[in-house]
Amino acid sequence: MRRIKYSKDVDALLVELSDKPIDYAEEERQIIVHFTKDGEPVLLEILDAKEFMMGSLTSLLQEKEVAIP
Repeated sequence: MRRIKYSKDVDALLVELSDKPIDYAEEERQIIVHFTKDGEPVLLEILDAKEFMMGSLTSLLQEKEVAIP
């Protein structure tokens, strides 16, 4: 089951890609990716989601390439 959820209290966007069990996670700046033991992505957490989304939308409107640091 895929779901997208926004947590206002911590300003985090959660994107569920699968309901498989999570084994480990990797963090790169404001994005945390949770994986199964086989390395399949299960959950994306975007921290400081408002800032991330506004920056992405601004880049799209200005027709610039969006790079995830």
